[in-house]
Amino acid sequence: MKPTDFANALTDFLGRYLTVECGYSPNTVTTYSYTFSLFIEYMEAEELVRPEKLTLSEITKERIIGFLSWIEKHRKCSPSTRNARLGALHSFFSYLQYRNVAGLAKWQDILSIKTKKPKAPEMAYLTIEGLKIILRQPDLKTRKGRRDFVLLGLLYDSGCRVQELIDLTPSCFRFDETVTVRLLGKGNKARVVPLSDTQVANLRQYMAEERLTSPECLCRPLFPNPQGNKMSRMAVLNIVKKYHRMARTASPELIPEDIGCHSFRHSKAMHMLEAEINLVYIRDFLGHGSTTTTEVYARASEKMKQKALSKLNPGIVQEGRTSWQSDKELLSYLKSLQTKH
Repeated sequence: MKPTDFANALTDFLGRYLTVECGYSPNTVTTYSYTFSLFIEYMEAEELVRPEKLTLSEITKERIIGFLSWIEKHRKCSPSTRNARLGALHSFFSYLQYRNVAGLAKWQDILSIKTKKPKAPEMAYLTIEGLKIILRQPDLKTRKGRRDFVLLGLLYDSGCRVQELIDLTPSCFRFDETVTVRLLGKGNKARVVPLSDTQVANLRQYMAEERLTSPECLCRPLFPNPQGNKMSRMAVLNIVKKYHRMARTASPELIPEDIGCHSFRHSKAMHMLEAEINLVYIRDFLGHGSTTTTEVYARASEKMKQKALSKLNPGIVQEGRTSWQSDKELLSYLKSLQTKH
């Protein structure tokens, strides 16, 4: 069967354009690929266009908008996820502007689709006590429990994203006087962050037990799946959810109703901020492109707000009864106003 023009364009876009011309990471290509898998599924299920019959002429602005509504309603995607899918589609149609100029007006019509303003989510993060409770849940008498303990600790201590954790190998660690880990973040941007002494001790013990210290194991996954390959994002999330449930049962007042892998990263940032570490350093630690992204933690920190307010003159508001409260004539006057109105 001869490939359609859509199939040819998509293959070139994912297989060459994103990686060779744009220098995007494999993780980005995987994310974009998933968007188009969903789009093809939508076209077949809702628009009755089979994948082998899907051509560029079948793709319209109305159908793209229909797809975006479909992933929100039927797949329960958040506005942020919807915007990410639209971003992948926009990238493809921007590419088509130069590869298929005959449809330029059509591609630009699709590119005019706006992103949806997402609701500001409540940041789920753990207090230091809450974090300690979660880290007490893994059973250290079992091999899997010891692995999970180190995994959860590393999620917090390094402030890494889940994909950065999955990509770790023993070669990413430098065991000098200050032990550091090299993390490969979004856009293939690498950063080096230091680890705490306690996390290093746990990590050394885990690597020794798993025989990950020998030279031939330097490029193996730090946290492999049963087949010896990298864990999936879902596998890491399941680990986090497992111990979240256990911790919430033990101390519901200290554990948020819902947390994910990213909550450990949020928690690290909040704790650094509350320790009065400079925002620029937190930005570099987390691998943010600018402090604008990092400032969300400053806005979210109730502890920091309370501390800042406590530095104001505490004598402004007096404790106990003030002179006007003891002034019977004034109180009578105020009560008379309330009666009249």
